[in-house]
Amino acid sequence: MKKVTINSVASYAGVSKKTVSRVLNNEPNVSDATREKVLKVFKELDYTPNPIARGLAQNRSFIIGCIYDNPSKSYITRVQTGALAACQENNYNLLIHPCDLRGEELISNIEQLIQTSRLDGLVLTPPFSDFKLLVDFLKTKNIPYARVASAVLEDESISVRSNDEQGAFEITEHLIRLGHKSIAFIKGHPDHSATEQRFKGYLRALNTHGVEFNERLVEEGNFSYHSGVDSARSILDLTPRPTAVFASNDYMAAAVLKLATQRQLKVPDDISIAGFDNAPIARHIWPGLTTIAQPVEDMTKQAVTKLIEHIAEPQEAPYQVTLEARLITRESTAQIK
Repeated sequence: MKKVTINSVASYAGVSKKTVSRVLNNEPNVSDATREKVLKVFKELDYTPNPIARGLAQNRSFIIGCIYDNPSKSYITRVQTGALAACQENNYNLLIHPCDLRGEELISNIEQLIQTSRLDGLVLTPPFSDFKLLVDFLKTKNIPYARVASAVLEDESISVRSNDEQGAFEITEHLIRLGHKSIAFIKGHPDHSATEQRFKGYLRALNTHGVEFNERLVEEGNFSYHSGVDSARSILDLTPRPTAVFASNDYMAAAVLKLATQRQLKVPDDISIAGFDNAPIARHIWPGLTTIAQPVEDMTKQAVTKLIEHIAEPQEAPYQVTLEARLITRESTAQIK
């Protein structure tokens, strides 16, 4: 069979080669009707673009890199799902790469990654999304990037985040309205801006409802299950024991639930437990975790989509959006008895 080329598609659709290229790269300045016609021809002719030829023609690799340093496999899977969806819709490939934020060779390693993989742009997930040294490096090298779940910074970059502070406020308020006045809090990793935002939301809810803050009820975690176990042990050893625990993510909350159960405590009758993120574990354990649904997939998809648009046609105005974090109540929290 004769190989189908971009010229074949243009001829069959009755449009220019440039128009086919614009549709292929999801660029603007193409009417909906024309775009639909060209896409139909793609399908009819079973056209598959040649990534090498396409890259050479436009001086692009059509590869987006996504770097992470996060102990939660669930979080990275959700990031990957959102990023892949955006890449597939725009005929891009995705390279997922783990990095050590505190590694001495971080910047040089990322520079090597960009050069060897010929990345068109980079997606920064927490904690890299708030790492100023890396952001400054990317700016200096004129490398397009987008930030996911970052704090609000004075930065002219693509940024998509969720309102973690408000989410933490709402879940703490939920516990207070159930009658809890002694609410322990487990912080996340100190390098993540979400850690500070969630703690601020917890403090604001206590202050709003006139509940006295007790620093003895605050433990340092790092978003890992094991740090949740250590924090839970300290919290459950307190006298008097708090009536509720709010952990900064679901894996730490699950650790609290397990340790409480091992100590013959009934959840939520003896102690209420809440998490954050709405990771799969929140739905799969019993009792199900009350948590905050963070739209990780949507945040990443929007960030990657806007990054690809920026690569194709640089935008002057930054795209900075805050998505809603939603409270989900399940069986792990209840009215205090």
